[in-house]
Amino acid sequence: MAQTSRPVITTRDLTKDLPLGKTVVHALRGVDLDIDAGEMVGIVGPSGSGKSTLLGLIGGLDKPTRGTIEIDGVEISKLGEDKLTEIRNEKIGFIFQFFNLIPTLTAQENVALPIQFARKARFSSDKRAKELLTLLGMKDRMHHRPSELSGGQQQRVAIARALANNPPLLLADEPTGNLDTESGEMVLEALEQVRSETGTTVVIVTHDPDLAKRTDRIITLVDGRVVPNL
Repeated sequence: MAQTSRPVITTRDLTKDLPLGKTVVHALRGVDLDIDAGEMVGIVGPSGSGKSTLLGLIGGLDKPTRGTIEIDGVEISKLGEDKLTEIRNEKIGFIFQFFNLIPTLTAQENVALPIQFARKARFSSDKRAKELLTLLGMKDRMHHRPSELSGGQQQRVAIARALANNPPLLLADEPTGNLDTESGEMVLEALEQVRSETGTTVVIVTHDPDLAKRTDRIITLVDGRVVPNL
């Protein structure tokens, strides 16, 4: 019998209301999702459709108004902050548009940092950092600081850092949004390589239609709801 993939992300009736003065903005309106292990999924939609809100909830950075979120089999929507921090560090890697690297640290030191902060470190931080930077074509730039790297190189360091604790899930919020076309292509190729070689599930919020087309599946949000793709 063929083995079926298990969802790494499951949301049910995921709802987020945001107070805005005397009114309420319905950022998400009952989103149901299943994203399987090893998938690369693009989340698209117009500005204000709820893309970043959804990514933040999946990543445990915010709490839903209603509904549930399971990450790798753990229901996170009602967890306390200590447990959420542990889940974020062990099960989720984050990639942001503006890299968020520590400017005083080298590439290797930036990648090693999440391992050093892990409650149950599973790797030698320096060895793991070297392995990941080598995987992402940054072997000759390990000892350079962010100011000595191009935008595409910084984002590849950020991808390596997100993978430091071998999380099953990688969440990327506009990972090519601050890059030129050539650098953006390098970053996309790096994400495809990571998914291929490590089996990590990758979820990308993007406005870039060419990037979205390279994913396995596109999820479109409009006004806080998932809508059929045309």
